[in-house]
Amino acid sequence: MNNAFNRGGFGLGSGPSLSTLFSRRRIAASWRNGGAVVTGGIIVACVLIWLVEIALRVFAPNALNAMLSNTVFIPVYAVSRPWIFLSAMFLHATNLLHVLFNMLTLWSIGPVLEKMMGHWRFLTLYVLAGLGGGVGMMVWSVFSPSGWVTASYGASGALFGLFAAVLIVFRRIGADIRSMSIWIGINVLMPLVVPGIAWQAHAGGFVIGGLLTWLLVSGVPALRKTSFARRMWIYASAVFVLLLAVALLCNTQNPLSSLTY
Repeated sequence: MNNAFNRGGFGLGSGPSLSTLFSRRRIAASWRNGGAVVTGGIIVACVLIWLVEIALRVFAPNALNAMLSNTVFIPVYAVSRPWIFLSAMFLHATNLLHVLFNMLTLWSIGPVLEKMMGHWRFLTLYVLAGLGGGVGMMVWSVFSPSGWVTASYGASGALFGLFAAVLIVFRRIGADIRSMSIWIGINVLMPLVVPGIAWQAHAGGFVIGGLLTWLLVSGVPALRKTSFARRMWIYASAVFVLLLAVALLCNTQNPLSSLTY
């Protein structure tokens, strides 16, 4: 892929150091050297928002409820409040397990893809996979009406998109995927053990992350010789339009679609 995906640096668990996360000089150096700057930024943002949630739960529970009511993803409000597709990706339950498990997972796989793809292209993959998680919830709601009022939040949809991307790339280059398979297996089995996990968002993120990555490594033959950056722009735009179309199509079945919010 025009050297965008190469055989170097595939060890899992090689996340950014804490010093890199908080030193401006080291952040700049890490950015130039292909370090996990975006991965670290997402982790910091998620943790800071989680700390705000904890503080509000203790000192201002009404404010927490108000915040969550406008930021968690609920399919019935997805089209009228489009920002919840994005905001829900940075929210986590006010318990340590949810945010800790998701951030450890991101810490383990994010740097691999960010180094291979580049900072902005990795962020594009992450965001589109997260949006795919929301659309996955909407698709499920079409077939299960109770899903329209099911709230979901967390980074898991985006993370499953990264899982799909790593699997496709590793298979393409013939790399060892055993350690990655363990992480994926744990995440796939989690909904069977822990109640209340939105597996529909996992599925949506996995499909979108896998689709975008497959297009990048294979895709339209006429585009295979173009630059990786150009292919990412073209395919990411196409995937975004697909997500928008599916969301709008699903919303035609929204029980509140005839109302003005």
